[in-house]
Amino acid sequence: MFFILHDVLHAPEQLQALSAHAEVDADLMRQVGEEAGKFVGEVIAPLNREGDEIGAQWKDGTVTTPPGFREAYQAFWQAGWPALSAAAEDGGQGLPAVLEAMLYENLSAANHGWTMAPGLLHGAYECIKHHGSDALKARYLEKVATGEWLATMCLTEPHAGSDLGLVRTKAVPLASDAEGRFALSGTKIFISGGEHDLTDNIVHLVLARLPDAPPGPKGLSLFLVPKFYEDGSRSLVVCERIEEKMGLHGSPTCVMRFDEAAGWLVGEPGKGLNAMFVMMNAARLHVGLQGIGLLEAAWQKADAYARERQQMRAPGSASKAGQADPIHQHPAMRRILDAQRAWIDAGRLLAYRTALELDAVKQHPDAARKTAANRWCTLVTPVLKAAWTDQAFAGASACLQVFGGHGYVREWGIEQHVRDARVAMIYEGTNEIQAIDLLVRKVLPDGAGSLLTLLNDLAADLPETTNSATTNQALAQFASFSTEQLIKSTQADGASPELPYWVADDFLRALALLLMAWAWVHIAATPGAETDRWRNAQEGFWRWVWPEFDMRMAMMQATLASE
Repeated sequence: MFFILHDVLHAPEQLQALSAHAEVDADLMRQVGEEAGKFVGEVIAPLNREGDEIGAQWKDGTVTTPPGFREAYQAFWQAGWPALSAAAEDGGQGLPAVLEAMLYENLSAANHGWTMAPGLLHGAYECIKHHGSDALKARYLEKVATGEWLATMCLTEPHAGSDLGLVRTKAVPLASDAEGRFALSGTKIFISGGEHDLTDNIVHLVLARLPDAPPGPKGLSLFLVPKFYEDGSRSLVVCERIEEKMGLHGSPTCVMRFDEAAGWLVGEPGKGLNAMFVMMNAARLHVGLQGIGLLEAAWQKADAYARERQQMRAPGSASKAGQADPIHQHPAMRRILDAQRAWIDAGRLLAYRTALELDAVKQHPDAARKTAANRWCTLVTPVLKAAWTDQAFAGASACLQVFGGHGYVREWGIEQHVRDARVAMIYEGTNEIQAIDLLVRKVLPDGAGSLLTLLNDLAADLPETTNSATTNQALAQFASFSTEQLIKSTQADGASPELPYWVADDFLRALALLLMAWAWVHIAATPGAETDRWRNAQEGFWRWVWPEFDMRMAMMQATLASE
């Protein structure tokens, strides 16, 4: 982690260009990272197995989390971990976003179910900070920033999954209410942490529709409804049940009913999605980090097992006939492990770079640099979310294969990673929606102008090393395809409106592979990457992962030709 952060990305030098982080150096970042790893390893990781086996329990509207979860969370927020990157004036520590990214990658690897609880905190903090009234900020901002109170994001309804325009929850002004509150009525589903015993209060951020609101997404407003009000009374929000899920048993996924629950408007009427997307975009980077963390955890288990488990002589082995070798020496196992390692290391570089760019967007003094940072975040975030959660599931399954039959039983713990990873492909916008968002909303509207600028920036930033020519050629190929074929085909007279939707998934995956190639060229050019650990992963990328790029390009070209 520190090799990527310090040696490859030169994070301290980048951060010191920002006035808010002028005093952040490598020693401080290492100290925070090591303390985070120690806390996660000693306090959070030991709860993973029991949290999965016992799970959250619901009874009469009350949810009890697995043994040790509450105590661990109380220690977590009191130690200041949720407040790492929140502003000091809001009770936070004002540290760089990349340190928070590292923390949540570790948390996801150690105990995904527990990590679901604080996973939305930073997004909720940003939402209230930028869109809440002064009164709401005074009442809730510091509590959320520090993590003393947890928060939810209440979007989905039984009849409306990804189509938020179908939301029916109503918000009606409360007559004679001195605070100008609204009564919210409706049902929300798939609400992570909608009810629990981890904190003394829960802050619900809820999408609802005012009486005079137009239909569709433009008619949605955002409201804040707490579990408890300042006078100690409880709001009319009821947890009807929790879902029985494939994985994440330690995290209560709730069905929440709002029975004329009193809440405050956040931001402007009809601008609820604008306010909520602040929360969702932060969550999407964190979900990408979940994918990286879960794949790292699966890889560590598989690598350790492969070095201990002995089966048959490996091809070319010096062992005597009849003797067995660790399965780590068998090419089939090395191929699995090296390919997943390639995804982890490249994904980590891209995610940490994205976190660095988030701080640049907010604080860099140069306008052009801020524009470039925003371009990176806009285009790369959906790629991280979709490609690395896809790979977390596929890669965890591949790592399970290393165990053979032992991987399919619970004793070794690898099967939990497969189950837990699956949902990350679905929530915070399904991966198909991420692909549509990337191509239809972010690439096509400006004729791929922003994408071409990003690709040119990547090409200009390539060091001269092995595979840099291959990467440069692929960047040029993708740029040419995007403008000469994709844009022209989708904008041609009589073009099917479905065309971009047919190729969106392949487009995102091809861009993910390009970004990985760029990342691996940079890693290979960094002193210290000559060791077997880095060389094996690099070879794993170019041999077992990179060839998919040509396949994705061929699939898109075939689709364009057939329409």
